[in-house]
Amino acid sequence: MISEQGRILESLLSGAFICQVSDEDAWRFLKTSGNSDKIETQLNMLNRTLASAAEGEVYYAAYQTLGDNERKVLTGQFQDISSHLVPLVEWLLLVQQASGTDVPITQGTAIRLAEIQLTIEDTPAFAEQLAKISHYKLFGSTSVSVDGQIKQVFKRLTDLGYMLRPNQDKQIFIATGKVEYLYEVIKFIDETESLSLSEQAESAVQQGSLI
Repeated sequence: MISEQGRILESLLSGAFICQVSDEDAWRFLKTSGNSDKIETQLNMLNRTLASAAEGEVYYAAYQTLGDNERKVLTGQFQDISSHLVPLVEWLLLVQQASGTDVPITQGTAIRLAEIQLTIEDTPAFAEQLAKISHYKLFGSTSVSVDGQIKQVFKRLTDLGYMLRPNQDKQIFIATGKVEYLYEVIKFIDETESLSLSEQAESAVQQGSLI
């Protein structure tokens, strides 16, 4: 049977983002310095390091040093992230507007799908925006109804690790720490917009953040 340490290591190497919402047990494990040191030692053996975002509230594995192969992988990952930014940002803004709040979605924010859906259905401008967002390649909806579009968007966000649905019997979604990571990526890209994708990817590693 795999140990808790082994489970967390496996999770990090698979590309998971560990926070209090997505995996509270693993998050608490990594919050303990002795435990995080052990994970770091194991990651180092595989040219990885334990990285964090949102002031240490989100953990993930990043490359420790870069060779040609790592640069190729990072450039590809960064390209994927960059192509996802527009639909993700538009979705964040739509939910914020439909919720009638000035507070952005952050880790732990609960979203009741039925309430958001009702507001969008009653507001033509929101419905039009949802249709646009849902048909982005990232979400891939082919539905013409608000119900079909919003369910596909939230399904994809859950698959991608941005949202968690604690109870499958309820349409309530909780934002994970990966949303906080997304904000840091947006800020980073904004600050390094003059660099090429490969240069951005390498700069991210050199700064000890992202990817």
